[in-house]
Amino acid sequence: MDAQGRGRADDIDPADQWVLNPNTGEYELRLTPSGPQSPVPGPRRPASRAGGPAGPGGGRPGGAVRDRAAAPEPRPAPGREVPVQRRRRGEPEEPPPGRRSRRPVKKKSRAKKAVLWTGGVMAFVVVAAAAGAYLYLEHLNDNIQSVSDDGASTGGFSKDKAINILLIGTDKRTGAGNDKYGDSGSAGHADTTILLHVSKDRSNATALSIPRDLIVDIPDCPTEQEDGSQKVIKGETGARFNKSLGQSGRTPSCTMRTVTELTGIKPDNFMVADFNAVKTLTSAVGGVEVCLAKDIDDPDSHLDLPKGKHIIEGEQALAFVRTRHSVGLGGDLSRIGLQQQFLSALMRQLKSNDTLTSPTKMFKLAEAGTKALTVDSQLDSIDKLKDLGLELGKLNVKNLTFTTVPVIDNPAEKVKVTVVLNPTKAPEVFQAIQNDVSFSDIKQQQKKEASAVAARLKGSKADASEVRVRIFNGGAPAGSAQETLSWLQTEENVTKSENAGNAPAELKKTTLEYAPDQADQARRLAAIMGLSGSAMKPGESVENSQGLPTMTLTLGKDFKGAGVPLTAPAKAPDVEKSTADQVQCAK
Repeated sequence: MDAQGRGRADDIDPADQWVLNPNTGEYELRLTPSGPQSPVPGPRRPASRAGGPAGPGGGRPGGAVRDRAAAPEPRPAPGREVPVQRRRRGEPEEPPPGRRSRRPVKKKSRAKKAVLWTGGVMAFVVVAAAAGAYLYLEHLNDNIQSVSDDGASTGGFSKDKAINILLIGTDKRTGAGNDKYGDSGSAGHADTTILLHVSKDRSNATALSIPRDLIVDIPDCPTEQEDGSQKVIKGETGARFNKSLGQSGRTPSCTMRTVTELTGIKPDNFMVADFNAVKTLTSAVGGVEVCLAKDIDDPDSHLDLPKGKHIIEGEQALAFVRTRHSVGLGGDLSRIGLQQQFLSALMRQLKSNDTLTSPTKMFKLAEAGTKALTVDSQLDSIDKLKDLGLELGKLNVKNLTFTTVPVIDNPAEKVKVTVVLNPTKAPEVFQAIQNDVSFSDIKQQQKKEASAVAARLKGSKADASEVRVRIFNGGAPAGSAQETLSWLQTEENVTKSENAGNAPAELKKTTLEYAPDQADQARRLAAIMGLSGSAMKPGESVENSQGLPTMTLTLGKDFKGAGVPLTAPAKAPDVEKSTADQVQCAK
């Protein structure tokens, strides 16, 4: 049997188990270990025969070379199996008794090397990505421009309260190519202004447009100057709303104060967008869909589009929101309808899967948004803007309603140019927003809650002479508690009442707290004062100055005087409106 035949027994590798015996000329089984491998890569050198000269580096001192085949083991008989004591390919041989093994260092397998290499690369990628993300966020932070709110805001939005954001579009001609629209040297005006109210439960929102030509009173505005000093910019009575920004050195905080004066709603934050914002934001999302009911060729806005649906972005989008002479009655109120359609389309596009799942669009949007918007000092970081975005992102666009402050033509003008508040409808709209009433369809659960609140007013009512109440001033004008006390006692026969002075804290809304056994008294007092079911707060009774159980009436900031009803609306007033999920063609 040849060497290869012997070596194939039990799949033993002949190169590892059988060596040539120079004395006999036969191959014999090798059981002694091999010498250590050379650490230097390269071909192995052959061993020299016994008694012959050693090859370079292959001899022992004195020229003797150990020949592992000098003492051969007995050959196996023909047909006999190779001994069981064998090693598998790649395993080290067992040393002879009494001799230490010189095992070579075990090498890592290729698989393990691959795992370690891949893990190292992944670790590097993660660290690099984190560093890159940090640098990118810092870059976005550097993009953000902010202006002081000058104490005109609430101090910033809260995650557990309703949110009111003032969105201001200025006609200041900043940015490349925008001077062609005229009035290039102007400081700008509050050309397009929207008060965005997002409900406390984030189920609905109302975008209230404020006409630029609305006649309002602009209050005095404490304003931070560029050198850090403070200056009070004198207000104006009977001025156009758009003069609340840019004119006489007024900043967005002055527009915010004007809105508070007008509506009774104090915004949490403001955002200011210029012409560039319209162009860059629409391009970042890949355009928005709008609709025209007729052909429009407006030389003033440079909009030239046939009727029907169109995807617009950039300069064309800016032309769309600036168009007014070719739609409706040709005034600012007609243009507001176009702007609301445009914002609805932008909102739908922002919420679409195409935008949310496209990294390219998201990066473009982040760049465009942080460069194009100026925010108040409470929103001056990408983290704060992100938190606000997450809150707004909870909103379903079908429950975002657009409407406009109800107005009528200015009766003081012969040629109708400006408008004034509709004295009946405008206060109802403002009160609905103040009370977080949805202008869109209310969910079934909300209807149940509203019914439960309304039920507090149903039931028997005590006689007015049996109503016992103490009155606190919790934010109403000075003297309101005494005024209400006198009115209740002299006009309404609520004689068991007393003035308890100022409340421990101010309240936005008037409340009436009562114990269960005082419910009939509470219903009578609510009927007298025009309180809503939401103003009634079941709880525990307290003692009055005579030690008798009494209810507690706290007059809030909504108090308008003794005898003036305080009933909050159960539903929004009937005004012209549209929702962001609908495409309405401009006429």
